[in-house]
Amino acid sequence: MFGVLFEQAADGQRYIDWLLSGLGWTLALAFFGWWIAFGIGVVVGIGRTVHNRVFSIAARLYVEIFRNIPVLVQMFLWYFVLPEVVPNALGNAIKQMPPPWASFVPALLCLGLYTASRIAEQVRAGIEALPKGQIEAASALGLGSYATYRYVIVPQALRLIVPSLTSEVMGIYKNTSVALTIGLMELTAQARQISEATFQTFTAFGAATIIYLCLALVAYQAMTLIDRAVRIPGTTPAKLTVEQDLAADGPHVENLPGAMEVVK
Repeated sequence: MFGVLFEQAADGQRYIDWLLSGLGWTLALAFFGWWIAFGIGVVVGIGRTVHNRVFSIAARLYVEIFRNIPVLVQMFLWYFVLPEVVPNALGNAIKQMPPPWASFVPALLCLGLYTASRIAEQVRAGIEALPKGQIEAASALGLGSYATYRYVIVPQALRLIVPSLTSEVMGIYKNTSVALTIGLMELTAQARQISEATFQTFTAFGAATIIYLCLALVAYQAMTLIDRAVRIPGTTPAKLTVEQDLAADGPHVENLPGAMEVVK
């Protein structure tokens, strides 16, 4: 079924090479977009929790704007509208960027800023989940607000939200497919191009689906390993055996005739 992928295309390459080229752009877009999103998301998430009203309002506006506008619309805004609203010199420079960078840079900004708004909410939730005693203890030690966030609050919050960040890591890989609408030949765009060239739609998109699934599984396993490495001791409930669970109900359970034999 996938034999057509190893046939030679009109440009001399094999169709599998088209998919691999698209995979490369997908990985680049997701990787660099994630670090942009993570850096901005942490700052904005902190801003949602500080007492500085100006910073807090600005952070909330950022989240509400970028999170509530569909990513496809944002992609069009960055690609078609931005060059027209910035100063002429900058707009002309953007328009004259050679392909594929003319599509890659707007897609990178779009995915990075959109995902940052989602990460910001995860960071805010992680900070608010920490006991207030953490801040009080930091104040008792003489730490200021900046030092408290840097050394006490943020490190713990980030460790708590690793499981929820997993969905954001997997999501940014999937959202890269929207970049095909502005001409970036990422994985989905290459699959569509193979479908149009060979009329093997099922084969082309089936291969792309398998690749996306593998990317998601790899991202999930990587985040699982990170979660295990940075997990805060005591945040995961211990698993009790049946005997321990019965013993926790009280010493009278052990004295019941035949109780343990029934359990066993």
